[in-house]
Amino acid sequence: MSGIIPLVSAMMGPGYAGTAYIPGLSDFVPMVKKTSAMGLGGPSLVKMVIGEDLTEDQLGGSRVHCETSGCGDLEVDSDEECISAIKQYLSFFPQNCEQKPLRADWSGDPAAPIDGAILDIIPDSAAEPFDMHRLIDHILDHGYLLEIKPKFARNIIVGFGRIGGNAVGVIANNPGFLGGILDVDASDKAARHICLCDAFNIPLLFLCDVPGFMVGSRAEKTGIIRHGAKMVHAVAEATVPKLTVIVRKSYGAGYYAMCGRTFDPDLLVAYPGAEIAVMGAEGMVSIIARKQLEAADNPEELVEQMAKDLRPHIKIDKTASLGLVDDVIDPRETRRILYRALEFTQDKKIFRHPRKHGVYPV
Repeated sequence: MSGIIPLVSAMMGPGYAGTAYIPGLSDFVPMVKKTSAMGLGGPSLVKMVIGEDLTEDQLGGSRVHCETSGCGDLEVDSDEECISAIKQYLSFFPQNCEQKPLRADWSGDPAAPIDGAILDIIPDSAAEPFDMHRLIDHILDHGYLLEIKPKFARNIIVGFGRIGGNAVGVIANNPGFLGGILDVDASDKAARHICLCDAFNIPLLFLCDVPGFMVGSRAEKTGIIRHGAKMVHAVAEATVPKLTVIVRKSYGAGYYAMCGRTFDPDLLVAYPGAEIAVMGAEGMVSIIARKQLEAADNPEELVEQMAKDLRPHIKIDKTASLGLVDDVIDPRETRRILYRALEFTQDKKIFRHPRKHGVYPV
């Protein structure tokens, strides 16, 4: 029934061995603190086989799976809170894959401008961290986001919210954690959420502030190419309405993974001052001016000056003229523009070449 009806596993107690694959194959797995646990072997078996002496909570409790493994989607304090979370989750979903999510009652004006306070949230510097949750609060109805896996791969935010009563699946980089870079866990987290929303006709909203994918020997050894490909594949495969807002920057393959022009977003807009480039200005200088920097008496000063000269060429007023975005918008107009895009794309249909299925890069 995967992808036909929503599948939920409420973890209110232990689940070991083959039983653990029930939540492993489910769409939503809330876990109750101190009482829930899951694993392929319980504490007694683990102690006998490999000698580790652990409690259920230490081995596979809610903290382990909601913060480290990513197998749990939400950590809650009680059984009652668990049931409440499931109700909230299901409110964003249709009864089955052949239907669309119901529109919630919304008494406000979705076309009304956002309060000017939104302009104070985003720093001018593309490198300065900020909490993307604050921006999301201004965009979604009542500022409400049902965040999924909030303590796992915190450099990306995924969840469900509404705009003018319309359900949307949110994928947002979080510059407040690891600069919002896409690493192995963030790629997996985003790919899963994109696939889930696409399966149940929930439009996708990308809030992009991404420096690219993680690089380095550790990233390569942990398979960043393979895991990053999961996210890119999921974005390309999705047939629901896709709306992208470039908040500050969209660098490298992050531009693709966060639904840039290549993957046919139905709306692609940017805020003033945003940057689209293969990498940041300082990174480009370090590559194209390597010889000059080696010969310079003060390479740091030279990098700063050359980056300053280069930066205007990657600013949105330049890249927008190349067709990399549809428009540059006032952040206060975000809700109005997204709401109109959702209205225009509600009957979107994509026809794909007949096939059994794609080859997913697992």
